Formats: sequence, C-alpha cells, structure tokens
Amino acid sequence: MSDTLTPDVIGRRVEVNGEHATVRFAGVVPPVAGPWLGVEWDNPERGKHDGSHEGTVYFKCRHPTGGSFIRPNKVNFGTDFLTAIKNRYVLEDGPEEDRKEQIVTLGNKPVETVGFDSLMKQQSQLSKLQEVSLRNCAVSCAGEKGGVAEACPNIRRVDLSKNLLSSWDEVIHIADQLRHLEVLNLSENKLKFPSGSALTGTFSALKVLVLNQTGITWAEVLRCAAWCPGLEELYLESNNIVISERPTDVLQTVKLLDLSSNQLIDENQLYLIAHLPRLEQLILSDVGISSIHFPDAGIGCKTSMFPSLQYLVVNDNQISQWSFFNELDKLPSLRALSCLRNPLTKEDKAANMTRQLIIASIGQLKTLNKCEILPKERRTAELDYRKAFGNEWKQAGGHQDPDKNRLSEEFLRAHPRYQFLCLKYGVPEDWELKTQQPFMLKNQLLTLKIKYPDQLDQKVLEKQLPGSMTIQKVKGWLSRLLKVPVSDLLLSYESPKVSCPGKNKVKLRPHDDIKLSLDSNSLILNGDHRSV
Repeated sequence: MSDTLTPDVIGRRVEVNGEHATVRFAGVVPPVAGPWLGVEWDNPERGKHDGSHEGTVYFKCRHPTGGSFIRPNKVNFGTDFLTAIKNRYVLEDGPEEDRKEQIVTLGNKPVETVGFDSLMKQQSQLSKLQEVSLRNCAVSCAGEKGGVAEACPNIRRVDLSKNLLSSWDEVIHIADQLRHLEVLNLSENKLKFPSGSALTGTFSALKVLVLNQTGITWAEVLRCAAWCPGLEELYLESNNIVISERPTDVLQTVKLLDLSSNQLIDENQLYLIAHLPRLEQLILSDVGISSIHFPDAGIGCKTSMFPSLQYLVVNDNQISQWSFFNELDKLPSLRALSCLRNPLTKEDKAANMTRQLIIASIGQLKTLNKCEILPKERRTAELDYRKAFGNEWKQAGGHQDPDKNRLSEEFLRAHPRYQFLCLKYGVPEDWELKTQQPFMLKNQLLTLKIKYPDQLDQKVLEKQLPGSMTIQKVKGWLSRLLKVPVSDLLLSYESPKVSCPGKNKVKLRPHDDIKLSLDSNSLILNGDHRSV
C-alpha cells in the first residue's frame, strides 16, 4: 500500500509479515515525519506498547504490549473474494495458449480474438466450484458488485477463516451473491456488525455457521441467528461468551451447538439454552464446568430440559463428583457421552472401573467416549455396581423383602438407579456381599455336602474342592471315592442361585449340596438337564 491514507482506514484488518492486526490510528506521530498506522495486534506479544508514544496516547489496546506504529507501505490490506478464488482455483494456461487466435462472429462481422479459449476455460472452472477454501488468503472484501454471482454461482461451502474481513457488511455482500450457500466458516475474523438490521434472506440457505475465535458476544450471536432461519449447526469456540439471555425466536432449528473453550459459561447459563427444541448435540469441552443439576426432575425422573439432546461432550472440564453422571440419567434422549480428561475420568489403572460406573449410572447410554456399549458390558457394569454398593444399601435400610425396604434419602440421592437395578436383577444376596478373601489356596476351596438320595441311611460326606474344578473332574473324583464307574453317576446340584457359564463347567459356590445317584451320564441344574 502507498503512504496515502483514506479516512475509512480505521478499523480495517491488516496483515504484516504473516501477523494480523486491526488499524486503530492513522496520522502523524511527531517528531518523526510522514504518515503512520497505529495497529493493535491479534498476538499482543508482537507489539511494543499500549498505543502511546512519548506521553501522548494515540490509540488504546487491550494489552500493554499489543500496539505498534507501522508505515502504510508495509501493510497488506488484503484482496477481494473473487480475486482470491481465481488465484487459488483457476489453472494457469501456457503462453502459447494465451496467444492463440480465434475468429468469432459478432453480428455479421468476423472478429479476431486472442486468449478467448483461456477465458472460457477459466469461467468454466469457476462455475463448477461448489466448495471453496480461502483460509488465510487475505480476503478483505467482496469485490466488484455482482462479480461473484456471475463467476461462481454454484458455491455451497466456503471457508473464509483467518482472513482480513473487518465487517459483517462485507460478509453480507459476498453471501448475497451465493444463494446456495450452506456452510460458512468465518473463524478468526474480527467482525463489526452492520449499521442496518434488515438482512432477511441473506443467509436463507445456510445450515452451518462457524464463528470460532471471532470475539463475538452472545447478543451478537442471537442477532446473527436471526439472519439464518434454517441454521442447523453453530460453532462458537473460544469467544469468552457469557450466555446472557434465552433464545426466543432464534436458534429453534439448531441441532448442534459448540460452546467449547468459553471459560465464563457456568451451570446456570446452560438453563437459558435448555429448551432449544431440536438441539441434539451439545459440545461443552474446556468450559470449566464441574456440576450440573436439573431441579425440575426428582430421583428416578426425567427432566423437561434438553428434550432432544442425544450427544453431550464435556471433555477437559473439572468433573470430580459422581452426582454429575447421576444427573445426566435424567436427560430423556441422551444416548452418547464423551467425558475424557476430567479429574474423575483421567486415564489411569482405574479407568475401566470408572467406565463401568458411568455405564451403570446412565441407563439409556449407548456410546461412551466414542466406544459402543454392548449389552454384555452393560449387564456386567450394572451387576458389579449392584454388588459394589450392596452393603451400603443394606446399611441405608435396604431389605430383601420389598415391604421392609426403608432406604434413606441420602442413599437414593447418591445411587438413584440402585432400586431399578434391584428390580432388574434381584436384590443382592448375603453371600454376594461378603468381603473378598486374600488369594490363598485355602480361601479358594469350596465346602460341599454330598448326599445319597436313594440311600438315606448313608452318612453325608463333607469335602473341600477347588472352585475351578469342572463337572467332569468332580465325577472322576467321585468315581474313585465311591468306587463307582463314571458312566453310572448322575449329579444333581441343589442351589437356589447357580450359574452354568459353559456346557461342561460350572462354578460351584460354598455350602451348596450335591446329590449323587447311579443313572445316565447327565447333570441337573435347577431342573435344566445338561449333558456332561
């Protein structure tokens, strides 16, 4: 740029040696002669002062080292949208093709042209464009009126992130010419709002709007949303946003909202967006949240807030209490959760146990941290949860007889799904709640009582056997003990609770009775005949 300054330079976005800044001052800075631009850098470490020189304040900066004075000819004020597209997407023709002559007829007169094929080829290339990425291309304005609409009428997706756009007016001038525009990324642009507010139809086809690191406020977000009646996805990462008011007639079609890295957002502010009717995905990574409550829903009930929310992301926060996950069980539509890198979910030796506890706490969850929850994993998690807190349940007034169940309010708040798990799997038995003994051989032996149902006068034998023995080995041992062929033994296992994880193997429990009879080679478990 030349040293000549125009009045509208203040507020313009500029680039200097790869660094972006905003012009805050234009004029003379004595005692040095000639015009200067006072700029506030996006990166305050790039500057030298706060906008003052030798005691005179020429402009103000948000950071004490955010400002510099620069000669106008050192500054890049950018290029227009259409020129940037041509620079990036139009294929260059060779010199021979540029000089190629062609005769065309205009009316009745033949006209000799040079480079006509090249021009047609360029226009064809631009007209086919549907997706355009102009990130960091120094785009500062729309360019000649109507030029974009004529050259690139089919563009649907545009990335204009990290450019030199300084005003929504310029964005609107571009969007007005892109009637099929569905996706627009304006991240890392510092945009002033237009003087007028009548922008109906400008973004009528827009579905995705990305405004990360733009410094936009919540009030401005709502103003933008009014221009986008069909908006489905809105990205607002790293803007220091404070949700100050409830959206009334805007954002009603939004399905995804990303509020990541807005550290000023708290639990109470989330209530203001809790009734967006179509919100399915909410991204709250790195906002500093530690708790959440849905006061409209009691224990075991569902909240009316976030009625359509299916996927919640709360990575990199301060979640350290299990009550957070208990509350999430109140969300009626929640199916997927990501909660990585929180104090309660850090990757350590207990990571698998943490995963199981979260699964047991949120009954409708299908995916946790992008890993599917299979039915077997859910069953295991819920059974382990039921067992792990069984003694606490008993101490809080839990009883195997439902009529005698008198659970404390404190226990119900801490374990709101426990009663449901008892209905689903049965209340925990006393033997399930016994403290695990140290792993020694004597602690792994099962005491078995062996009876002879056909010989009542025979004394009951009591033996200790390893719990890992298969039925086949038990029969072999009994054959030697009783001096009876294995093929003549029939074992019937008496127990109100017994599981058979395999066809030829059963895990025996302490103090269960075994009946022996001389019959066919089969095993009876709770009335279920299994061949061994």
